[in-house]
Amino acid sequence: MEVPEEAVARPRRRGRTALLITGAAVLGLVAGTCAGYLVQADREPTRLPSLSQPKLEQTRGEAPEPLSAAHDHQVKTDGDLRKLLLKKPAGAEKAEWLGGSDGWMSLADYADYFEDPAGAFEDMAPAFRRAAVTGWEYDAYTVEIRLIQYRQDEVADLAAGAADDGHYWATYDEDGSGMPWAEEDEDTKSWSVRGTEDGMAYVHTVPETEPGYEPVYSAEAHAWRGDIALEVWIYSTEPVSGKTIRGLAERQMERL
Repeated sequence: MEVPEEAVARPRRRGRTALLITGAAVLGLVAGTCAGYLVQADREPTRLPSLSQPKLEQTRGEAPEPLSAAHDHQVKTDGDLRKLLLKKPAGAEKAEWLGGSDGWMSLADYADYFEDPAGAFEDMAPAFRRAAVTGWEYDAYTVEIRLIQYRQDEVADLAAGAADDGHYWATYDEDGSGMPWAEEDEDTKSWSVRGTEDGMAYVHTVPETEPGYEPVYSAEAHAWRGDIALEVWIYSTEPVSGKTIRGLAERQMERL
């Protein structure tokens, strides 16, 4: 519906009365300033107090040595993030899907793992710093490990929030029968990841099935430390044990 022109709100213009009031205020300010100068000119100058500063003693001796990488968390995480990833075990083959990534994962590639890649990309773009990934295939198991590092200049718990999202979806049932944040239900078993504040490992006991494909069992783990969120994923044609997924997550967290 077209809005009548007279109904459209317009900014109110400043009238002549407002201009006259403004002009009178300016004249009063000028007159007051001139009178102040005349009064000040007849006064004797006031002597300023002498400037003083306490003598600062300089410490003697050598400066302390900087913290080593073993004691300074930031030294580790600001370096090559790929070097913190677990190494491929002997006898395992590098995962084919990693291709020529050289151990790095772009934000676009990471966003593709979400149901709404465009929305995930937009949400994470301001805070995403970088991500390192590794993976391998061993017997019936396929393993993928991701380290997602965030810029936490303005918000200090983005990595912790990412891990919380992982906990939520690991225990969420699409049919609505499960309770989000439940530590265990009939389809998912969980264990805490030792050495972390709230890291958890999950095993999904019911496989995913599609016509023409073998049933696939899965397990996952989510944890965080500092500005890095950890994701561990295992897929297999056989049931995954809690010891396997939990052990991977704990060994990876030790390297952080």
